[in-house]
Amino acid sequence: MAGVRQKSSLLGALILFIIARGQVSLGLPCKTEGQTCSALVSFVPVENTNVSALTSLFQLSSYQQLLGANAWNFSLGANTGIPKGKIVKVPITCVCSNATGISQDGPKYKVQPGNTLSIIAGTIFGGLLNYSDIQKVNPQITDANKIFAGDTFRIPLPCSCSSSNSSKEIHYSYLVQKGNTLDAIASQAGTTESTLKALNNITDSSLLQAGKVIDVPLKACSSNFSTTATDRNLLVANGSYAFTASNCLQCSCGPSDLDLYCVKANLGASCSSMTCKSSNLMVGNMSTTNTSAGCNVTKCSYNGYIKKTILTLLETSIQPQCPANHVLPTLTTPPPVLAPAPAPAPGTETPASSPSGAESPTSSPSGVESPASRGTGSSPGSPSGVSPPSNSMAADSLSSLPLATMLVLVLLLIHFGEW
Repeated sequence: MAGVRQKSSLLGALILFIIARGQVSLGLPCKTEGQTCSALVSFVPVENTNVSALTSLFQLSSYQQLLGANAWNFSLGANTGIPKGKIVKVPITCVCSNATGISQDGPKYKVQPGNTLSIIAGTIFGGLLNYSDIQKVNPQITDANKIFAGDTFRIPLPCSCSSSNSSKEIHYSYLVQKGNTLDAIASQAGTTESTLKALNNITDSSLLQAGKVIDVPLKACSSNFSTTATDRNLLVANGSYAFTASNCLQCSCGPSDLDLYCVKANLGASCSSMTCKSSNLMVGNMSTTNTSAGCNVTKCSYNGYIKKTILTLLETSIQPQCPANHVLPTLTTPPPVLAPAPAPAPGTETPASSPSGAESPTSSPSGVESPASRGTGSSPGSPSGVSPPSNSMAADSLSSLPLATMLVLVLLLIHFGEW
């Protein structure tokens, strides 16, 4: 009798596990049907990489997009190293459809020898999605066990355009790390725990688990350009910057206010005039004159990019006191990529651990544990190192099996008396 109860308990636990796995769905909740928006996703590389490799993996238009989204020094080159375990913000365009937000039209990934859908989802794209998500948006995949080197698949990264309040914000798809709490994530992002619970349909914040992707709204600066401007939807997260107008202008947000501030980028691009008409002021500059009525302020602002022409706007106002110079966000650089530890000399014991270059896990979103335990496979843009091409998912974990398949396995086990 005790054996029957034990088997029943095991069966119940497995069924609950299956149900929990079955609740994972494509993308993030997104209420604004048909809307597109700028968004961010968090990516944690499982191997050392560089800015160029991630630019290629996520098919960004330029590596400067990655520098700006992470507030990295814009003088850094494309070959700047990024250590494994470092959280990287990746800018994407999000689209809402059927109450779900996913990346619009991409990125596209070309299957490498040894890849499985689970390796692509869990390792190459850092666990931002499940293998079944890839299958859902790629109807040519009729059998998840049969993919071949050279196949190209769309990768539906989770995102959202839902607004949590009346202020401007950019949505950040954050991959929860070990040790994170919802309260700590909210505090670092400048929002509230209740906002995160509402956006992500979370009823009990204590059940937050590492590996879950949640929608985190970040305060942002938005443009007020002409509706015909190519960058009319420019949105920059607080504390970061973005390049626009064919890399002629650098527009930043914060930290003192949420007004978009644009200046010449100095990237060597060929640009049209940036001087405001009827003045000698360039975009981002201002002049002040003290008068009996107050401070007379004249400033030249960026007003959009149309047909390869930079539009400017000259504004004059009287203010109680002359404004101070604009303070730009603090720029940083990625942590250094540490070289692998040398192999131990013959006859010596192997140390229990060696420097990995990964950041130590903490309770805040900036602390990261390398997600290498979620799978193994090719690092982005490099050969997989697996000798024969593999079309089998035998190496994938039980949690990656489809819900229906797992239920069938349980029924077979019961039928043949294994329980």
